[in-house]
Amino acid sequence: MELKRLNKAISESGFCSRREADRYIEDGKVKVNNEIAELGIKVSANDKIEVNGMLITKEVENIYLAFNKPIGITCTTDTSIKGNIITYINYPERIFPIGRLDKPSEGLIFLTNEGDIVNKILRSKNNHEKEYIVSVNKKISPEFIKKMRNGIPILGTITNKCKVSKIDNYTFNIVLTQGLNRQIRRMCSYLNYEVTKLQRIRIMNINLGSLKVGEYRNITKKELKELLSLVDDSVKTEEAS
Repeated sequence: MELKRLNKAISESGFCSRREADRYIEDGKVKVNNEIAELGIKVSANDKIEVNGMLITKEVENIYLAFNKPIGITCTTDTSIKGNIITYINYPERIFPIGRLDKPSEGLIFLTNEGDIVNKILRSKNNHEKEYIVSVNKKISPEFIKKMRNGIPILGTITNKCKVSKIDNYTFNIVLTQGLNRQIRRMCSYLNYEVTKLQRIRIMNINLGSLKVGEYRNITKKELKELLSLVDDSVKTEEAS
């Protein structure tokens, strides 16, 4: 039977990256066959692997959820963190979020148990669209819209050109293809605007629609088929997540 390093086996399950798996192992949070594991050991498909008390080797069908994340919920699989997304949803099977939506923001985020789709979606160079509705603390000027569209210097780079349209005096719609840390908030801050509300309403072909805050639904077969076709040219990488 094929043996592979423990960190690789954890990563391939989609639970986290290899680097994060090493940290879990170093912290004594990984068990193999009920024994605390050490760095560098190898495992087979028959071994029982637990991370932070969660069994990651159980065979279940692929799960794909769309969730309307409330403000105050943190997108982490670390269940020791208060307000974490996993405890909030309390789904009966092991799942994890695809990407992040920061704590003060709300709206659409995917959760799954399938590592391949995580890696594919998170490869930012595939230019997958994410759409947001954003409210700010003062009136939006034509100059604000123009500068947001053309790129803002943040985090040592210039943001990619993007679609921005004014909804009303204090609200705008923006479609991003990047995933920089707190990107919209940083862009607005650079122009001396403060975000008062940020909601993600779409990821690629899947819309938030009428899904209420705090609720989730299964991604439909039709949606999944289209989603998979959009990420079909993506290539898995070890540290994509």
